[in-house]
Parts: sequence; C-alpha cells; structure tokens
Amino acid sequence: MKYLLSIYSHGPYVICAFVIDKESIMKNDMLIRISDFLYEVPVSYKKGMKVPARIYADEKLISTMDEAVLDQITNVCMLPGIVNYGICMPDGHSGYGFPIGGVAAIDPDGGVISPGGIGFDINCGVRLLATNLTADEVKPKMKEVVDGLFSRIPTGVGGKGLVRLSDAQFDRAMTGGMRWAAEQGYAVDEDLLYAEEGGAVSGADPAAVSARARERGRGQIGSLGSGNHFLELQRVSRDGIYDRETARVFGIEREDQVMVMIHTGSRGFGHQVASDYLRSFSSVMGKEYGLTMPDRELACAPFYSRHGQDYFGAMNCAINIAFLNRQLITHAVRSVFSRVFGRSPGELGMRLVYDVCHNTAKLEQHVVNGREKTLLVHRKGATRAFAAGMKGVPEKYMNTGQPVIIGGSMDSGSYLLAGEVSGGDAFYTTAHGSGRVMSRTRAKKSFNGRELQERMLRRGIYVKTGSLAGLAEEAGAAYKKVDEVVRATEKAGLSRRIARLEPMGNIKG
Repeated sequence: MKYLLSIYSHGPYVICAFVIDKESIMKNDMLIRISDFLYEVPVSYKKGMKVPARIYADEKLISTMDEAVLDQITNVCMLPGIVNYGICMPDGHSGYGFPIGGVAAIDPDGGVISPGGIGFDINCGVRLLATNLTADEVKPKMKEVVDGLFSRIPTGVGGKGLVRLSDAQFDRAMTGGMRWAAEQGYAVDEDLLYAEEGGAVSGADPAAVSARARERGRGQIGSLGSGNHFLELQRVSRDGIYDRETARVFGIEREDQVMVMIHTGSRGFGHQVASDYLRSFSSVMGKEYGLTMPDRELACAPFYSRHGQDYFGAMNCAINIAFLNRQLITHAVRSVFSRVFGRSPGELGMRLVYDVCHNTAKLEQHVVNGREKTLLVHRKGATRAFAAGMKGVPEKYMNTGQPVIIGGSMDSGSYLLAGEVSGGDAFYTTAHGSGRVMSRTRAKKSFNGRELQERMLRRGIYVKTGSLAGLAEEAGAAYKKVDEVVRATEKAGLSRRIARLEPMGNIKG
C-alpha cells in the first residue's frame, strides 16, 4: 500500500510524492541482485522497456526508496535511443519524470532529449572552496562570518541577485558563463580551470530562450534560493582524510581545515526554460514526431529535431547562468572572508577545488560495445565522475580523477570523492547528495525549525535562515544517511572517498 504524502507543482505540472509503509522496492521479485551494491530490473518487467534498469545501492538504501522510483526508472528505459541501461544512483528518490539520481545515455542519432531527465533547476550543482584557515581560527568569528554572508548573499524564494543585467549583458552571460564573470572581475583565471566544462558549455543559444525566462533570470544572478540550496562553512573531519596524496592535490592539507561549499543552480531562469519546453514537447511529440511515453512527465523530442535543438540551446544557456550564479556567490564569499579576517582571498588560500553539475544533458564520448560513441548523457540529481586520464579532467587532476562533491544534510556532513575507471558502466556518474526519505510536507510537520536551529547550535553549527519552516523541511532526518550513500558509491566502484567534511556554519533561504 502506498500513501500520498504531498502534492506540489512545477508551473503547470503537478507532482505527487509517495512513500511505502512497511514495503520497499526490495520486495519486488523482478529485482535481480548483480552484486551487493548493484541490482537490475530486466526488460521483461514492463512492456516497452528497451534496456534493463539498474539501481546502484545496497538493500538498506533501496528499502528507503519510494515505490515511484522503480516505476520512473523503468519508464526511462523506454526512451527512444537509450543505450545499455536506465540507471538510478544510491541517493535515488522520486522526481519529475526521471527519479532524482536518474541517468540515461541516449544515442543522439535517432534518439531524444527529455527535459524530465535534466530537471527544473538546470545545472543545480555544488562547488567547494578551500581555505588555509583552521576551525580554531574561524570559531571565534563564526557568527560574524555567517551573518556577513547572510547579509551579503540574497536567499529565499524569488528575490533579487547580486547583479542585474541588461538584455544585451544577459545574452553575453548566457553564452559566457564563468568566462563572462572573469571579464567583469568576478572570477580569477584559475577559477575557470576548476569548473566542469571550464564553467561555460558550448551550444548555448539565447534566441531559444523565452522572454519570460529572461525576465525571471536577469535579476536573480548571484542568489542562493531556497529549498535544499545552501552555503556552508565546513571543517575537514578528524580522521576524515582517506587518501592523503589525492587530498593534497585537491587542496586539503590537514584535518580541521576550513572549506566552503555552495549548492545552488539556475534558479527561476532554469525553471522557466524547463517549463517552456515541457509544454512545447507535450504538444508536438505525438503530432509531429509520432512519439509516445507512458508518463507525460517524460515528454521528449528527437535530439536533432528543431524542437530538440531549441531546448538544448536554451538548456545550455541555463547551465551557463548556473555556473555564473555560483561564481558571483563565490566572489561575495571571498569578499566577506577578506573583510572579517583582514587578509586578501589569496592570503586566505581561497581557491576553487571544483564545481560539479547535477542536472544536465551533455554530449560525451563513451565506449559502447567496444567502440567509442558520442552519447547524450542525461543526469538528474547525479554527478559526472570522470576518471584519471579522461578528456575534460583538469590537468592538475589528470592523475587523480575528477573531484566529486557530495553534499549531505545540514547537520550530518559532506564528502569529497574522485572519479574511478570502474565507473564506466554508469557512464562515469555517481551520487549527488544524501537523497530524501521524507517529503517536504511531512518534514515540516515532523520538525520545528526553531528547535532544529537551536539543537544544531548546541552542536556547534550556527545556521542563519530566512525561513524556519524551510529549515524544518531540510532536517537531517528527512534525508538518507550520507555515510551510507557514499559507502555504496564507493563499493559499487562509482567513485572513491577522499575526505569527509563536517558542518560548522550554514546559510539557507
């Protein structure tokens, strides 16, 4: 029996969130165990599946996944052009069309692109900054730092960003991403080396972006937003460095070193782009392209069709705006730290470790049946995790593999990992966070924001928020245990642990 926990909307689209009472995906007799950390659903499970579905997780994590995950990932396996498998990561839970943690690699020659496989917050992602400060140096100034960040960086639903751009400036920002930030003095050249795709993807087409999306996006650049978005001061955990050589390459020298993690995306701009094209695809996929899917949330169009290319161009604009958004927040973080500690960002060692994307579709080279092939890899709530030596990995990290950042809940901890060669079967993809086990509605009813804030303060975690109700939605107990998610990703060979990070201070919308 499944129980409806919440109904919420994304523009004109309505999403229902379910959980299972005393039942789980593990009860399904079609779930085949490949290993302790990999399960498969064969094509015989559901008519129309073109490839099997795979879930990277152990039994315990799978038992926390809501019933809709299995339905959604097997529906994904029906997408035209899908290659090898539809994949769900260890932090998987139900989403819009795809599960959060869903991955699908599509052959672009004859295959489709689906906005549900990218999500509404296009290029929601995480970046990690290193500092040379220790926890003992920051603790006496924690309140001043967090209050300063909260005052400087806009948070919450809607709201304004740190800059407001003209139409012409916004066009250049949509194509330039972090390059535009560097031209305007908001980034140092080194920042561009340590962002996925150099902080700006090619193929962005401002002409494919609606007037409404432009209106929503121009004024929100340099803002954190709400929900699970956060800016967090962290310390490297005691006994939390698992690979000291790689950690040093990534900029981690010792336990108790202070780091800064930023989690946000393209805000209302990406949401509007997704909404515009979901509406468009829904109206043309059957009439013009003869496509049908079992779930309207998987609306799609042939990648090389006019509609597919328009969406791809607009989506790439949103990817670049998200990179720019995180870069402007980084600029503000450096300014606040410099003011509080009386030293320049360079003297404070405030360098970008890496910036990774969660919600994208990218053309990448992968080996399929022994041959290299260009694939359109949809990742929704999933992180690229390229291995050592792969094209696209920064030169500095060529021998270590790409840094991977997995954010946990605000009172649990986060991880820095690295991509592994063994991740090839998952198209070099890994988890992106803890993954919810409780709907926002249920969390809000189960936890008191003020009490949560006070409890974290007693543990030495200072949180500043504009919404105590929003804080309750993000209680640690509403999420899977990040240690278990990371253990599963490592045991499955998707990525390996480098260091564990603990929260010290946090700002949220």
